[in-house]
Amino acid sequence: MEIHSTIAGLRAALMGAGRVSFVPTMGNLHEGHIALMRQAQPLGDCLVSSLFVNRLQFGPKEDFGTYPRTFEADCAKMATVGVAHLFAPDEREMYPAPQAYFVQPEPVQADILEGEFRPGFFRGVATVVMKLFAIVQPQVAVFGKKDYQQLMIIRNMVREFALPIEIVAGETVRAEDGLALSSRNGYLSAAERAEAPRLYRALEAVRQGVRGGERDLARLEQWAMAELRASGWIPQYVAVRKQLDLQLPAAHDSGLVVLGAALLGSTRLIDNLEV
Repeated sequence: MEIHSTIAGLRAALMGAGRVSFVPTMGNLHEGHIALMRQAQPLGDCLVSSLFVNRLQFGPKEDFGTYPRTFEADCAKMATVGVAHLFAPDEREMYPAPQAYFVQPEPVQADILEGEFRPGFFRGVATVVMKLFAIVQPQVAVFGKKDYQQLMIIRNMVREFALPIEIVAGETVRAEDGLALSSRNGYLSAAERAEAPRLYRALEAVRQGVRGGERDLARLEQWAMAELRASGWIPQYVAVRKQLDLQLPAAHDSGLVVLGAALLGSTRLIDNLEV
């Protein structure tokens, strides 16, 4: 695996590389990231990943400064799954001047759910992903369903800008008890880790209710929020939405997804389940 810290170095290395598949990351890799790389590897002739903790998507009270940096371990994991080139720039390389141009997703999609509780988050995500796409110029990129709203926004961005990139979704990887793998799981205490699967179980109960024909979605959502609150969580949202655009479903819509976010102690966990 070749490691590149500059845009020019990566571009030179990729000349003549054929079809490029791409998995962007912020590092601190777990099996969920590795699964995306395994999925991406056969989709192209050359697998590229990136490792960059993007300041633009962190709010003023979020954990940019303390976000785990595990570069050596991340490189070792990437090398085992066939990553040919790793782009690992510093902030001066990615943002040699303060970023003055941004990709602003449609507010009706970006200012709901995650966007309501993390203002500006999707502007930061869309901007850095657009920049990474311009640098790497992949033909296919793989993003996880774990970050469902992010996946939707990136798909829409690619479509509306007519980017010649296929966006492929990777399934959420879970621990045996159902907890979705996340870099932030490392912040949980032992007691919190034992409690953490409750979010998955609450979303699964809502999903089963929808599958069973319950159409009072607000009642299901409120039940799940109360279930979490009773166990010491601070729920932010549990919502049943349309998979396509995460808008409120009509009475007989199909293709739904249940999404949730909640604080367990000081750790914010998110999850979702397609119906």
